[in-house]
Amino acid sequence: MKKKIAILGSTGSIGKTTFNIIKQNKKDFNVLLLSTNKNIKTILYQAHTLKVKNIIITSKKHFKIVQKKNIKNIKIFNDFNSFKKIFQNKIDYTISAISGLAGLKPTIDIIKFTKKIAIANKESIICGWSLIQKELIKNKTIFIPVDSEHFSIWSNIKNINNDMINKVILTASGGPFLNKSNNYIKKATIKNALKHPNWSMGKKISIDSATLMNKVFELIEAMRVFNFSKNQLNILIHPKSYVHSIIKFNNGLINITAHDTNMKIPIFNSIYYPSNKKIITNNINYKILNNLKLSKPSKNKFPSLELINSIRKKTSLYETILISSNDTLVDLFIKKKIKFTDIIKNIKKILKLKEFKPYKFKNPTNVKEILSLSELVRLKTTKLCIK
Repeated sequence: MKKKIAILGSTGSIGKTTFNIIKQNKKDFNVLLLSTNKNIKTILYQAHTLKVKNIIITSKKHFKIVQKKNIKNIKIFNDFNSFKKIFQNKIDYTISAISGLAGLKPTIDIIKFTKKIAIANKESIICGWSLIQKELIKNKTIFIPVDSEHFSIWSNIKNINNDMINKVILTASGGPFLNKSNNYIKKATIKNALKHPNWSMGKKISIDSATLMNKVFELIEAMRVFNFSKNQLNILIHPKSYVHSIIKFNNGLINITAHDTNMKIPIFNSIYYPSNKKIITNNINYKILNNLKLSKPSKNKFPSLELINSIRKKTSLYETILISSNDTLVDLFIKKKIKFTDIIKNIKKILKLKEFKPYKFKNPTNVKEILSLSELVRLKTTKLCIK
């Protein structure tokens, strides 16, 4: 029987990778839903290719454009309230790949309609994990993280108690500035920051990799998803991005998980879980394994790592401030409104604002609260940086 699938954010990088996996294995899947904000051309191509009967286009302008086309055999919706109209019974698998906090509410809302959900959205997990976890438990939905680092951890410890784990190491390539001087970094352009040595990614995540904020976020994500303490987690530089996690168990064994720099691997395995289906990949790269070059990151070069000290064990609205200020500052850098080094400097300033301090000890109670705070932080951050 074909697995029933939904792809939220099908026109982004993760969504396209998922689409290609399904396209190559059509006999195994029946895709019931695709969604996008405004990428009409891509989503219509995907829908026709996979014979998808339902699509969601959240941009009202682009929704109206598609409506006028009178497309046959495809129902077109404008928001995620349509889930109850689309799904009569629980589907087998959903991947949530909508970028940013825009993905939080649809991720939470679709959990009741799916047996298994893979989440590729860091922001949703970091800011709203307590809300997501509540829905997962309530609806008995299986959760799989598909960030390469978190998938590699999950695949090794999903049936293991935390008290058996001594240390977990997340690896970071170091981005384009690993071997550059601080003076070079101070003058860095957008073009410089986007030159990731290993991964092909969008502008936002590429710049997060350059500042190493992506690893700060991944460490928080690991704390939330796996209930690790900060003391159990560490970050090491690994320039080739071949090793995705290292786990040391209390019995002395060390598990190193490596695979190609290709998101197809975690996504493919999450779709087919729990079966162990064969995937065509490159041969083992012994050259990299013989020269891993693991090292501690410099806080002088990557001051973002200092932000880890302020993260609490439990989820709080503090993470929403961190995520939203970073998103805004990265956008300002892309628009050439601030310098590269201003990103982390201004995040620290925002976090120290008196009006935001109480949020460090306040847990989010609903999505609206998170989104309202996010909007406030974005306005404050912009006002602080643009005189």
